[in-house]
Amino acid sequence: MISSPLVIDLDGTLIRTDLLYQSLFSFIKQSPFQCLWPLFWFFRGKAQLKTELARRIIIDVSVLPYDQEVIALIESERDKKRQIILATASHKIYADQIAGHLNLFDRVLATDEHCNLSSHAKRDCLVKEFGEGGFDYAGNSHADLLVWAAAAKAYIVNPEKGVERRAVKKGNVERVIKSNVNSFGLWLKALRPHQWLKNLLIFVPLLAAHELINVAALLSGLLAFVLFALCASSVYLINDILDLEDDRHHPTKRGRPLASGRLPITRAIMAVPLLLFASFAGALIFMPWQFTLILGIYYIATLAYSIFLKRVTAADIIALSLLYTIRILAGVYACSLKPTFWMLAFSMFIFLSLALVKRYSELREARCNGNNEKTKGRGYYPADLEMISSLGAASGYLSVMVLALYIQDQSTVAMYRHPQIIWSACPILLFWITRLWLLTNRGEMHDDPVIFAVTDKVSLFSGLIFVIIFWLAI
Repeated sequence: MISSPLVIDLDGTLIRTDLLYQSLFSFIKQSPFQCLWPLFWFFRGKAQLKTELARRIIIDVSVLPYDQEVIALIESERDKKRQIILATASHKIYADQIAGHLNLFDRVLATDEHCNLSSHAKRDCLVKEFGEGGFDYAGNSHADLLVWAAAAKAYIVNPEKGVERRAVKKGNVERVIKSNVNSFGLWLKALRPHQWLKNLLIFVPLLAAHELINVAALLSGLLAFVLFALCASSVYLINDILDLEDDRHHPTKRGRPLASGRLPITRAIMAVPLLLFASFAGALIFMPWQFTLILGIYYIATLAYSIFLKRVTAADIIALSLLYTIRILAGVYACSLKPTFWMLAFSMFIFLSLALVKRYSELREARCNGNNEKTKGRGYYPADLEMISSLGAASGYLSVMVLALYIQDQSTVAMYRHPQIIWSACPILLFWITRLWLLTNRGEMHDDPVIFAVTDKVSLFSGLIFVIIFWLAI
């Protein structure tokens, strides 16, 4: 007796991602000034949208997050000489490439420019090919319920909310595969709370203005910290969605929740507006308008960085340094202080040096891995290492010069009783910058330099001495 074929869905089943969303955001990243075209294609039908995206966007199918339990199921059924069919609503271009890469399928049924092979269209196609109840089907979504109703046996893979309950009622569920666990820890990792440490820069103006004991200003600073954290996390999600392809080629970033497929793209997309609404609603209600404006500038700048600035040589590091400086400005306006020339000049140079540290460490890792080509998603080559280190060290030392000039400023002399004591902060800063670059050159900088600064014991001790010096000068 010949077994009925086993039909496998693609998005959310064979792979733990959605190729439509991936290709859509890849198109936006690749052609940001044509971002409205997908809307025009969509109005002409989903099949047209998928066709146009597939023609323009290349996806490396070798690094897609395949579900190993589904592949094991396919291999087990193939050993029984069973026919395996890939039937997907993704475009045929991608489906054929995946089938060719895995070499597990006898046939491929997929969306083309004339038909979006989803829900009832997929059901009708399979019934026409194999007859009612003439096939088994593995899927995951609400759109698959109609297909399961026409199948002999249903295989449910990482079901969407409510899908398993509705599918079980049909009485033909053979097996439920749950390899994708959406835990709270995954969301924490995706929101990157460790990156919120950068928002401690909001409190720098309070420290510089000797207002840390001002309870009202401190509470405003804490609220600003939370609002910036929410806004930043929404941007991190967008950045990870845009960088899916690049992250999957990276030795460590491939393990991120979105790149690995453990966190569905659709859930991340829904989380972005919620985080943004909470951030800007809180700013509009509780904070000065200048802070809300700075928060908006930060959001636009981070989007610009994520979409195209990160791929532009030199513009990327300048943008990174500005994003750090924006946090200081946010602290200024959140606490109703006034920005000073010295604070902005110092922050610009020191953060430019830290941005160059970040880029240097990435390029050094690429060179150590034997890669001499332009780094994926960036505008640099490993051969640029020496120039980047020179620029970074010079920028760091310029921040020391700004500090020295600040000590001689008349407003500084008026603010401190013993301004000459601040001179001793200069060698401390020189030591820290020199050590930072030496560690980076040795390949010991494995994290964002700002995160490193607030977690490294020597850096924390240097910072403590730095603060004590300014306290003694008061």
